[in-house]
Amino acid sequence: MAQLFSPRSNTIARTSIVVAVATIAAAGWATNAVFWSPYTTYQHVPQEQPVPFSHKHHVGGLGIDCRYCHTSVETSHYAGLPPTETCMTCHSQLWTQAPLLEPIHRSLATNTPVQWTRVNDLPDFVYFDHSIHVNKGVGCVTCHGAVNEMPLMWRENTLYMKWCLDCHRAPENHLRPRDEVFNMQWTPPGDQAARGRDLVEKYHVQTARLTDCSVCHH
Repeated sequence: MAQLFSPRSNTIARTSIVVAVATIAAAGWATNAVFWSPYTTYQHVPQEQPVPFSHKHHVGGLGIDCRYCHTSVETSHYAGLPPTETCMTCHSQLWTQAPLLEPIHRSLATNTPVQWTRVNDLPDFVYFDHSIHVNKGVGCVTCHGAVNEMPLMWRENTLYMKWCLDCHRAPENHLRPRDEVFNMQWTPPGDQAARGRDLVEKYHVQTARLTDCSVCHH
């Protein structure tokens, strides 16, 4: 009886299996790489704005406090974007003829808000409250990075759920005194974990609930 398979069949079968496994592994690696890459997360990618507002100049150079522009960050879930009038507080006197500020002058003349591009934008199914985090001792730098060093604003972190959970599982590593929340130069002390645990108790951080789904997904 003639053989159904040639002598090379075993070699072909083994090669096919190796190629299939390698292809699946490569596809998995590529998917993971794209998932965590700036192409997907926009992490460290400067975002174009109608006006190239420099946090490095205004915050780092001039020392303007975050709350001057983001007025509701301590009392609302939304930090707030500055209205045109806030910009014009200074720029009605300074750099009044600068071409870069034309969108600001047009906004004031037409009573139309400037359409700023959201840099840290969460999906609609995620609830984030700025005021809770600020009042529990989470610094602006923790989430937004050193904005005082950003000529153009970029997303410092991935904003993936894993990143949120890493903080929620160990909040003591990320808390600071409330009077240091807006301090761009603050650095954690050597005993941050111990001091953080004291702040968890002082600010009544409900650690038992921080990883419940309902905390962020109402």
